[in-house]
Amino acid sequence: MTLGERGSTLTGMNANPRTTEPLATEGESPLARAALRFTAFTERYLPDAFGFVLVGTVVVLLLGLVTGEKLFATPQDAATATQGFGMVDAWGKGFWSLIVFTLQMAMIVIGGYAVATSRPVARLIVWLATLPKTPRGAIPFVAAVAMVTSYLNWAFSLVFTAILAREVARVLPRVDYRALGAMAFLGLGTVWAQGFSGSAALQVASATSSPPPVQAVVKDAGFASGVIPLSDTIFTWQAILATVVVFIIAVALAWMLAPSPEKARTAEDMGITLRPLLGPGSRDDDSDGAPRRPGDWLENSPIFTVIIAAIAFFYLVRHFQSGSNPIAALDLDTVNLILIITALVLHWRPRRLVTAVRDGAPAASGVLLQFPFYGGIFGMIVFTGLSERIAGWLVHASNQFFFPPLIAIYSCILGIFVPSGGSKWVIEAPYVLDAANRLNVDAGWMVVVYDLGEASANLLQPFWMLPTLAVLGLKARDIMGYTFAMFLVCFPVVLVLVTLLAPHVTS
Repeated sequence: MTLGERGSTLTGMNANPRTTEPLATEGESPLARAALRFTAFTERYLPDAFGFVLVGTVVVLLLGLVTGEKLFATPQDAATATQGFGMVDAWGKGFWSLIVFTLQMAMIVIGGYAVATSRPVARLIVWLATLPKTPRGAIPFVAAVAMVTSYLNWAFSLVFTAILAREVARVLPRVDYRALGAMAFLGLGTVWAQGFSGSAALQVASATSSPPPVQAVVKDAGFASGVIPLSDTIFTWQAILATVVVFIIAVALAWMLAPSPEKARTAEDMGITLRPLLGPGSRDDDSDGAPRRPGDWLENSPIFTVIIAAIAFFYLVRHFQSGSNPIAALDLDTVNLILIITALVLHWRPRRLVTAVRDGAPAASGVLLQFPFYGGIFGMIVFTGLSERIAGWLVHASNQFFFPPLIAIYSCILGIFVPSGGSKWVIEAPYVLDAANRLNVDAGWMVVVYDLGEASANLLQPFWMLPTLAVLGLKARDIMGYTFAMFLVCFPVVLVLVTLLAPHVTS
């Protein structure tokens, strides 16, 4: 399977005759009509994902200038300072600030692709793709799989569900490929941060991961150790209930958003070729990989696969035993190591892993290009004090009861411009938790509030969509009509949940 295989003559909207006809939505449900209209708008007017980051850069620059930030300013200790920069200097300081994170994310995409295209996982995907029996039923099915897998691990979900969506579209050729792609991404827009790989909850649960200023505020909230255990954040009954409610509503919405076959745009309509994962026509043919010379033996032998896997296994055992909190030890580097070694074992022969990585590398191209520009936006918000100024407005306009939904809104808005769950939490945590302490709002619940607001932002901007889009061969504008329609329902539900389920709040 190749990533994003579009026909050479079907590269845009006008390549499909349907897109030139007036949009007819009679017979559709109200939500399906809304999604079709949003999609028609986004297909026509929205730029590609890279355009979002360019526009976002200008918007944040203008916001900073309007609110009193200087255009040019450099503090005396520029090498170590984290405040006092002008907007231009802050942009430059932040541009490469996410470079380690960029490589980590690129490796997650490639490693996830390599795991998902291994023969054992491919067989699982092929079987799962046969479960939905109708084009409409395929949409909520993929949405449910996306949310379940993202709850377990968001990185694996991005690639696994995208490949599943491709296979479902091949099995059910009349399914709307745009809606299917949007649902393949849905886990990152709903429940991922409430799961086992949620960065904010993992950070505050570990003394080694949580910055000292955050630990100091956490101690003021009544946690003497300076950390908030997962039992007080994502594993409280309130957080679990909120996650379940969002899951159920999102699956129901996916069913209602699905267009009828007459209104659907299929992969074929969009000029996308869908290769089977296994069997004839797939890249699963070993005939060309048979050893022809003694030097070919190494890349076809599983001996070194077993040795390297054993080394990695014993290292990981020691790594997770080295701290008091094994879950907190599951950082991005460890996730990447697990993905690569798992891919090596599943492919069994080194040659197959090399082929899978080569095929998956294009999926990381958007990450490599766009993340530095998001780093620039990150810099303009963090190194100028713009984030604290905005948060100050929100805190002063709030009270105990409305503080959680207000912070959820703020986290969502900031997440559009700084779409990095872990690093953005470090920005928000000190003043958000301090304000929560002063307003007598539970600190652990504010982590949950942050998680739900942060995830919702992903439905509005294409940063985390890039790996999924690359696997599917789509552009952001192809699916954002559906994700926006999902946001219009799910985010108000989130606001109600974080308000009414807040623990330990007194009048």
